[in-house]
Amino acid sequence: MRVLVTGANGFVGRHLCAALEARGHTVVAAGHARHGGDVLPLDLQDALNVRGIVDVAHPDAVAHLAAQAFVPAALADPWYTHDVNAGGTLRLLEAIRAWRSAGGSNPRILVAGSADVYGAQPPGAYPVAESAAPRPANPYSASKVAAEAYACAAAAAYAMNVVVTRAFNHIGPGQDRRFAIASFALQLAAIAAGGDKLLLVGNLDAQRDFLDVRDVVAAYVLLLEGGGDAGEIYNVANGRAVAMKEMLRQLVMLARVGVEIRDDPERLRPSDLAYVAGDPGKLRAATGWEPSIPLAASLRDIYADARARVAADPQANPATG
Repeated sequence: MRVLVTGANGFVGRHLCAALEARGHTVVAAGHARHGGDVLPLDLQDALNVRGIVDVAHPDAVAHLAAQAFVPAALADPWYTHDVNAGGTLRLLEAIRAWRSAGGSNPRILVAGSADVYGAQPPGAYPVAESAAPRPANPYSASKVAAEAYACAAAAAYAMNVVVTRAFNHIGPGQDRRFAIASFALQLAAIAAGGDKLLLVGNLDAQRDFLDVRDVVAAYVLLLEGGGDAGEIYNVANGRAVAMKEMLRQLVMLARVGVEIRDDPERLRPSDLAYVAGDPGKLRAATGWEPSIPLAASLRDIYADARARVAADPQANPATG
């Protein structure tokens, strides 16, 4: 199967490409040229560019991961975030529809949404199911609600073979240092390498449903291979939440260093949620997927990756870089 992966050189994209190739699929990678790698340069704000990539790829399946995914950046520039996430999804869907009309196939399309669309649900709603009404609380989640709506509309109006995923917090080696767990690991690795013992944190009381990115992409592969039904939305989740302070505690134990923990106002979100957990039952029933990587193993791999990144580039410490 030829699989077009947008955002292929991003955190999730790199892991998905590896997982697809391990299953014997051919990957056509598209993403930001500035990130390097052997990828087709993708500009989700340029309809002609998107159409050209679809024409070149001739895909049997499409994994649409490319997005502006950082909430503080969305707060700073909501128009750009909407145009990339919602507009970019529509441009891709329209490019695939045009390619199909010109004699192409009707590929399975996975549109990567986000669990952030759920916002603050009533306490009794957790673990939250796909039937819960979205309650976006920031421009990023609002843009993802719009992207999901275009995807589901494409399935209903044009019989396109689209599924949507809502992945909860995924972590793993190679994650951008702007995200909390990667930031903790990189700061600790810098401390272990002889740096200042100050460790900057955001809201450590928040509880999140964490998954290893390699489990997330395993779910994506099953859906791309035909699992699930067109027009449906699937949570990718563990079903239970862990406090950020517990994640940090385990990383500190791995690092075996003394630290001075300090709250950083820049790491606090105005609409931060106290508790988030998702119900993966629908995905499990459709594909047989189960997460297989324990949280402790994820954190060991994340910290080992952070040590390697700090050794290669001391500025990888997000407290100073």
